[in-house]
Amino acid sequence: MNRALLLSLAFTCLAHLFAQPTPKPDDVKSADAIVAAVYDVISGPAGQKRDWDRMRSLFAPSAQMSAVVRRAGADSATRVVMSVEDYIKNSGPVLESRGFFEKEIARRIETFGGITHAWSTYEARAKADDAKPMMRGINSIQLMNDGKRWWVV
Repeated sequence: MNRALLLSLAFTCLAHLFAQPTPKPDDVKSADAIVAAVYDVISGPAGQKRDWDRMRSLFAPSAQMSAVVRRAGADSATRVVMSVEDYIKNSGPVLESRGFFEKEIARRIETFGGITHAWSTYEARAKADDAKPMMRGINSIQLMNDGKRWWVV
């Protein structure tokens, strides 16, 4: 095989390996739709597999997620940074085995040009019909519109 053909084959394989899954058009048509899709994809009963390709399709390539956590008894908080793949690997099995429903209860949006910042307050439950949430929090979600669709960045 000649060198050009080998390089072409290698690049084609790499492109498929790192290809972004195609999103559902309704998931990425607006800032509201993509935030709702993020909550929907991570939520579900115990034993239900999540659609991780759908999750991947919502996030821009090389997007980062982070959590600010305070360990029990700690005086300060720590920021944990992860990729979408890290989130799927580390949180996915817990969400799927225990059940998890995260529901938005309030949102504040700021937009400038193609950038939107959503402060999304949520409640989380192990079962959708649990009377009391097991936790409440706020998600800071940065979004981008590239003129064709919305992305979580």
